[in-house]
Amino acid sequence: MEPVNIPVEIDTPHQVLLWSVDEFAPFMVFMVAGNLMGQFFLGLGVGWAISHVYRRYKNTRPDGYLLHLFYWFGLSVTKGLTLVNPFKREFLP
Repeated sequence: MEPVNIPVEIDTPHQVLLWSVDEFAPFMVFMVAGNLMGQFFLGLGVGWAISHVYRRYKNTRPDGYLLHLFYWFGLSVTKGLTLVNPFKREFLP
């Protein structure tokens, strides 16, 4: 049996082939779009380029930087608050 690689942190992104999931998603979207338009290799190239640029951007910024930008531009990922109100005394279900 091969040993299973257990991530060190709980929020480590899942790996798909050579990329993390958030880097692999644009590649797959452009690959499928290129296939639907009859330009498969163009879709592969554009998807790889977008994933490469995103990886370089992500690796040069601190963790959570893109989520922070999305929040300030009104593109919040969640509808809930990210911080609990410190003045709230009771938490009801």
